[in-house]
Amino acid sequence: MKPTLLVLAAGMGSRYGGLKQMDGVGPHGEIIMDYSIEDAIRAGFGKVVFVIRHSFEEEFKKHINADHFGNRIAVEYVFQELDKLPAGFSVPEGREKPWGTNHAILMAKEAIHEPFAIINADDFYGRDAFEVMAKHLMTLDGTKGKYCMVGYRLENTLSENGTVSRGVCETSANGLLIGMTERTSIGRTANGIEFKDTDGSMHPLAADATVSMNLFGFTPDYFEKSEELFVDFLKEHGNELKSEYYIPFAVNTFIHSGYATMTVLKTTAQWFGVTYKEDRPMVVARLQKLHDQGVY
Repeated sequence: MKPTLLVLAAGMGSRYGGLKQMDGVGPHGEIIMDYSIEDAIRAGFGKVVFVIRHSFEEEFKKHINADHFGNRIAVEYVFQELDKLPAGFSVPEGREKPWGTNHAILMAKEAIHEPFAIINADDFYGRDAFEVMAKHLMTLDGTKGKYCMVGYRLENTLSENGTVSRGVCETSANGLLIGMTERTSIGRTANGIEFKDTDGSMHPLAADATVSMNLFGFTPDYFEKSEELFVDFLKEHGNELKSEYYIPFAVNTFIHSGYATMTVLKTTAQWFGVTYKEDRPMVVARLQKLHDQGVY
């Protein structure tokens, strides 16, 4: 069975200030997501599911549809909204912030019944990353609790124009994830690569540290387990206005409870993205080079 690609795109409207400004960074006006879907098709994915919001559904579908990809892959849409919560829970008054990336995954429960990968809509992951992921997912059909992720070298995921947040991974000798810690305000300093802790202190990070860029692979049981955990999360944090249900939180919980393992897949691919508007010229240049080399 071919795996499915789940694209987390519900935040695109706010990040881009409206989809009309969805940035064409490729030489023919391609957006970053076009490259991800192209790479997924070539790697053997059979379907792509987009997590979007109703507020920009019509506009999004004008840009992104099966015709857009030459009808080479099945396309479905699901919707992430604040009020899509388990029975017995409601949105606290004043909350505007989404419930987070793992809540976005839950929106696809009825659309996906096979091993699947998830990506951010506006990150460039590289062809090798999709090939490595697809090959591994094809071995997982019919299993439970056998998850995976593509790990990148930290130094290959930084921006020259500001700090970034990354899930820093600890792995075992046999390539399994032990745990993932979300680090914020990571950047290059005079002392090397460092991150700023919540108390404002600076701490070093190794250049070759393995980090997550939200390219995970799951089997369908992940939906049910995540839904159960989301209920627990809402009991503790459901009245807060800004708390979010993140993928690393769920992954860590399932690993530490012994329910799941997560294989860290190695890739030669280099990640890049437009974290800051000043990153755009670099992205344009790198994509042009890939076209010049005949990759696209």
